[in-house]
Amino acid sequence: MLTPHFNAVIRRDGQWWIGWIEEIPGVNSQGATRDELIANLRDALAEAIELNREDARRAAGEAYEEVAIQP
Repeated sequence: MLTPHFNAVIRRDGQWWIGWIEEIPGVNSQGATRDELIANLRDALAEAIELNREDARRAAGEAYEEVAIQP
């Protein structure tokens, strides 16, 4: 199975680096350095995916099936 990838749009803004994950609204972060920003985006993305996963499983109820979908 292929590992999904996500694209980040990043830019320097004064003394900060800021960025957004294109594919998931609301996943954004900042960092003092480019590397810190990327690490922060990874953490924010992982947290958003886990929260979405929990919400989906809760909405599905007890009897559900998980199916891998590739774009």
